[in-house]
Order: sequence, then C-alpha cells, then structure tokens
Amino acid sequence: MSENIISSRAPEPVGAFPHAKRVGNLLFLSGIGPRKRGTRDIPGVTLDARGDVASYDIATQCQAVFENVRTVLEDAGMGLGDIVDVTVFLTDMKNDFPVFNRLYGEYFAGPGKPNPTRTTVEVNRLPTPIAVELKVIAALPT
Repeated sequence: MSENIISSRAPEPVGAFPHAKRVGNLLFLSGIGPRKRGTRDIPGVTLDARGDVASYDIATQCQAVFENVRTVLEDAGMGLGDIVDVTVFLTDMKNDFPVFNRLYGEYFAGPGKPNPTRTTVEVNRLPTPIAVELKVIAALPT
C-alpha cells in the first residue's frame, strides 16, 4: 500500500505526480526544485526577455530547495532529521558544487543533523530553468 502526499505549501509539481509517496515507513519525494508556490518565480534566477536564464544565484536556489524539501517533509509529518538519502542534480558541477556543498553541510551534515547518504550528478538541464534539484528518501523512526 502507498499513499500520495500533496503539499498545500510547496511549489506545485511540474508534471502529473505527487510531491511524495509514502510506502511503509519510507517517504520518497519527487524531484524538488527552488520554485515558489503559485508563481513562475524561481528564487535566484533572472530571465531575459525571451525567457532564457540571464543569470542565477546558486546559493539562493539551494536555500529555496532545502526549504521546499523541509516543507514537503513537514506536510508528510516528518522533518529533515528523517532524511536517509539524497540525490542531487546540478547543471554546473564545476562552478556550483563548492557553494552547494557548503550550504548542504549547514542543513544536513554535522552533529545533530541527519547526515544522509548522498549522490551528486551533473545534468545538462532540468525541467524548468533551475540549476539544482533534490530527490530525497526519508524514513520514519521504527
């Protein structure tokens, strides 16, 4: 048995899928980006007149992604401390990874933080004009 989780506070999914799906004590989040709910705004992204990315701030995008993940988890009755695995998608590993890694550590690594396993991969694009997306698995304490 599984249960779809739809957050009323997180950005709307960009496709026909729920924010997360609970299976047993595991929660699988769909890819979470830095978008804002109810708008086309992407924190840290400036678009030109044609709608192409003119510039972006990876730090602002990372903080927005982390907060969106927190929101989906909270709406599922969980928190950052329940995260067990994270897959990270970056569109520019060379330039963005150092900033991402530092901010990720502030949210997820170190004493008293979840310290999940993590895989980071570079992709040439994501579904919307974003530079980072997280795929998260969380587990309820047994």
